[in-house]
Amino acid sequence: MDNGLCDDSGGRLKRDAGRHVIERIRDKEEDCVLVGYMRVSKADGSQTVELQRDALLAAGVDAAHLYDDHASGRSDDRPGLTSCLKALRDGDTLVVWKLDRLGRNLHHLVNAVHDLTARGVGLKVLTGQGAAIDTTTPAGKLIFGIFAALAEFERELISERTYAGLASARARGRKGGRPYKMTAAKLRLATASMGRPDTKISELCTELGVTRQTLYRHVSPTGELRPDGRKLLAASGPKPPRQPT
Repeated sequence: MDNGLCDDSGGRLKRDAGRHVIERIRDKEEDCVLVGYMRVSKADGSQTVELQRDALLAAGVDAAHLYDDHASGRSDDRPGLTSCLKALRDGDTLVVWKLDRLGRNLHHLVNAVHDLTARGVGLKVLTGQGAAIDTTTPAGKLIFGIFAALAEFERELISERTYAGLASARARGRKGGRPYKMTAAKLRLATASMGRPDTKISELCTELGVTRQTLYRHVSPTGELRPDGRKLLAASGPKPPRQPT
């Protein structure tokens, strides 16, 4: 009989412990919030977020947890998105109607979702090309991993094309970057002017269209060429003689 009581007591303890675990899981699930974000490109009233709102509400997002913007996806100034991201907490899920409502491009989307994942926040897309993405599930994480790989591939292609274009331009004698403010003609004028005591540096800089720092980097106060000045003249080379007419 004692053994029966002990067994019954142990069983009650196990059942109580199981109930406590289930209650903690339920409490955690109740604490997790679905937060919705909506965006339309035009703010002139020709576009509304009602379609997105209805879809997000149908997906279980509370109306009090909806954020919206009326701005282009390429705009960095999206106060609704900023407030939405600030409201998200560990365990929450960000819900969007379509993937393009969230990010400017694939690279931006990947970075945004990586930031959300680091914070313990999931992402769920309701429709469109990214409808299979739900980072709260293993299958959704796999799909997003494919998107991330495509974004990395896109960056590599852009970098490869950029380097190839620069190499092709260099082979044709063209150099990239902004043209120098100081030219050989300006430098010759500067060396002639700097040696005169009546020269005003501010007026000379205005006439040449260069800053005082640029001027002194090429020419000394006495009108002597400095290393950058000599390099500029050497790169320009001697002028070809004029052909007789």
